[in-house]
Amino acid sequence: MSTKTANRINIIGFKDLRLNADKYINAIARGKSFTVVRRSKPIFNIIPVDEWGDEGKWETVVDFRRQDGKGGIHMEDFAKMLRKSINGQKRKISK
Repeated sequence: MSTKTANRINIIGFKDLRLNADKYINAIARGKSFTVVRRSKPIFNIIPVDEWGDEGKWETVVDFRRQDGKGGIHMEDFAKMLRKSINGQKRKISK
C-alpha cells in the first residue's frame, strides 16, 4: 500500500515494490517518484530520468540544424562553429 506525504512523494514498502514491480515501473515512466522503505526506514528513492539520462547537464556546442540545401553541413562551417563555441569557453583549439 502506498501513501502520499504533503510534498507529493509516494512512500512504498520494499516488499510491495518487489511484488508489484511492473506497476511501479509504469508509474515511474509516467513521471512519478517513490521513496522505498523497509521496516519503516527509507532505503532509497526511485525517480524518473529524462530521455537521455543526462538530467539536463548537456549544453549545445554545435547546432547541426543549420544545414545547406543538400542536407549536410560543410566541414569548414563546422570547424568555425566549433572554434567559436570553444573560444567562448576560454579554451583554445588547434587550427
